[in-house]
Amino acid sequence: CFLKGQSLANKLCLLHLKSSTWAYPTTVLCLYGFFANCRVAEPFLTPYLIGPHKNISEEVTNYLFPIWTYSYLAFLFPVFLLTDFLRHKPLITVQGLFLVTNYLLLCFAPGLLAMTVNYAVVTSTEVAYFSYIYSIIPVEHYQRATGYLRSAMLTGYTFGAGLGQVLISVAGVDYLYINAITLGIVSMAFLISFWLPMPQRSMFFKGKNAAAVGSQSQQEGPVGADCSGSGNEEMEHNGRAGWCSRGNVANAGRLLWQSFKESYSSRHLIYWSLWWALATAGYVQVFNYIQLMWDHIEPSATSTIYNGGVEAACSLVGAAAAFSVGHIKVTWAVWGELALGLFSAVGTGAIFLMVLTSSIWACYAGYVIFKSCYMFLITITAFQIASNLSMECYALTFGINTFVALSLQTIMTGIFVDEAALGLDIVTQFIIYGSYYAVISVLFLIRGTYTACVRQQHHSEQTGMKDQEHETGVEVISAEHF
Repeated sequence: CFLKGQSLANKLCLLHLKSSTWAYPTTVLCLYGFFANCRVAEPFLTPYLIGPHKNISEEVTNYLFPIWTYSYLAFLFPVFLLTDFLRHKPLITVQGLFLVTNYLLLCFAPGLLAMTVNYAVVTSTEVAYFSYIYSIIPVEHYQRATGYLRSAMLTGYTFGAGLGQVLISVAGVDYLYINAITLGIVSMAFLISFWLPMPQRSMFFKGKNAAAVGSQSQQEGPVGADCSGSGNEEMEHNGRAGWCSRGNVANAGRLLWQSFKESYSSRHLIYWSLWWALATAGYVQVFNYIQLMWDHIEPSATSTIYNGGVEAACSLVGAAAAFSVGHIKVTWAVWGELALGLFSAVGTGAIFLMVLTSSIWACYAGYVIFKSCYMFLITITAFQIASNLSMECYALTFGINTFVALSLQTIMTGIFVDEAALGLDIVTQFIIYGSYYAVISVLFLIRGTYTACVRQQHHSEQTGMKDQEHETGVEVISAEHF
């Protein structure tokens, strides 16, 4: 009886451990995402930079933002490798630290270059934020965790943007103090990052013994659920030795190549990754320069601006859409590509609405529609890719897709925005971004319609074959019975 009772207690303990291995890190990371994105001052960055505090109106469009794009591209791949070597958590902490220094520079430093490069580090370390959760929770919780994380980010951004709008419109708080408030909030994110549990293994930079232990832990349970201290110490030792051992570096390269082939061996995943890269490049361009478009339609120096309220509204809608992804029961293998095309077409219309209107409220509405569509689709895309790949392959796919998107964004910035090239005005830029999204929507509408028709035809054929087999089986049983 004692042994049976102990066995039952062990089973209950294991069940509790399995449930907590996804609940605790997801909760802590959601808290981090909320505070890290609760940037009260961000919707008012352009008015702050071109206002009396910084007075750099001529440099924002054709100098400051291009430098950020180029710096982001330069940091992304080294940060991805460091993310794997250091096992995600330290890079999340680094992101929190650089968020703090970013707002210190905005508040107290006169220089632009250091501030821009600092923010490039913040954005490049988002790879660690998004891939961390998939390295520590079981695969069956990927869909819900993805929805929760993006909802936490968007809810934080919604709260921060709404608070900023209230402080400016109602309380009349100066932009400088808005940045100081944001500094205090992102400091909370930096402190919360220390509560995150450390994943128990590296994905690529590990020795042979660590690879064996990691393989065994994947078979026995979810990543991060291993309570064996000796195994963890061995993995940590071998992971650190990876930088010094030529054989381990070669092994990491081999694992990267194998993961790359596995990640892009499926045509289905290639199409999802293609949309991710193409759409993200266009979205980031619109997001970066939307405040300049608003300032073009209604100058912030002479008008009351509602940037924070608009960002709060579209983030709230986007958060609801992202949260709903965890509970939508749709066969995305059949209808997913068509959904990408349809919602991309809606986003295209929203961009052209922003370009062609002279009403600031119509421009605000177009931005809300555009951002909500993107947030909904990118959450679906992230889940679809993550649920069909191993942890290593997903992290690599995330990094490659982000790198391709940033490369496309850099090309667009270098040609259309940078003062060394065309240096186009903001309206012409948005016409190009709308045309770019139109091409994406047409491609995926065609591909999605074809995929849906083929899958439906295949499904009908399978159903007909099953019905035929069922009828044949009934006839045989009847004959035998007779």
